[in-house]
Amino acid sequence: MRLQSHGDGLRWPVPESWHVTLQFLGDASPEQFDCTVAGLRKLHLPSVPVWLEGLGCFDRSGIFFAGVRLTPELLSLQKRVTAATRLCGFIPEARPYQPHITLARSKGKGQRLGLSELKTKIRSQPSFTGFVAAEFLLYESFLGPAGSRYEIRERFALDGR
Repeated sequence: MRLQSHGDGLRWPVPESWHVTLQFLGDASPEQFDCTVAGLRKLHLPSVPVWLEGLGCFDRSGIFFAGVRLTPELLSLQKRVTAATRLCGFIPEARPYQPHITLARSKGKGQRLGLSELKTKIRSQPSFTGFVAAEFLLYESFLGPAGSRYEIRERFALDGR
């Protein structure tokens, strides 16, 4: 099923930039960055099985996504990351954690037509395979007219236990 079409009013990030956000940090001072890296290095957690679920949309934010099952392992990782970064001055989201992979986003506020048209193309949910995450990454994002670009700043191994 081909979902992307020319002129659909959506930004489609390259697959290499797909990720599951554990916590969005926003702007960080050099001290906060160093604190974050040190705190995340102290985490020793097992690898995390990741199961993709259905396709969906966050209509208010104009995002088309693949849902990620909230397993106990993923929730534990997210909570430990959030606790480590809180010590560096970052405030966790008040909303419940909804893991997902952003596949496309509206190019601007009010441009939801492409998202509406995309929803009509999804007649049945695809079946996905799972994988095991052996690490998690600290990204720096750079916003631009074509969307966000991500650079890996640090890698943190998961133990595989």
